[in-house]
Amino acid sequence: QVQLVESGGGLVQPGGSLKLSCAASRSILSFNAMGWYRQAPGKQRELVAFITRDSRTNYTDSAKGRFAFDVDIAKNTLYLQMIDLKPEDTAVYYCNAHPFQPWGQGTQVTVSS
Repeated sequence: QVQLVESGGGLVQPGGSLKLSCAASRSILSFNAMGWYRQAPGKQRELVAFITRDSRTNYTDSAKGRFAFDVDIAKNTLYLQMIDLKPEDTAVYYCNAHPFQPWGQGTQVTVSS
C-alpha cells in the first residue's frame, strides 16, 4: 500500500499563506490523479482540489484563485499553495489519489486572529 504523509499546516492569521506538502511512498506519476481534501470540525471530509496525471486541475469555488498545486516529481511530493486564507479554511487537510489509497494523518490548518 502507498503511504501518504501530509505536512505544512499551522496557525495563520486571516489573509496569510501556507504551503502544504503530501509525500507519497511511490511515484505520484503512478496515480491517475491526486487531490487535496479537508475536514472541518463537525463536518464531512470534502474534496478541495485535484490534479490529473496530465496536469489538468480542478478547484472548488472556495479554492479558486487562492489555492494552487505544485509538484516535485523527483521527491514524489504534491503541494498545495494556499494564499488569502480565511477562517472558514480551518480544517484538517488530507491528500489522496486515484486509485484511492489509505488516508494519512492529515495536517491541521487553523486560520484565526
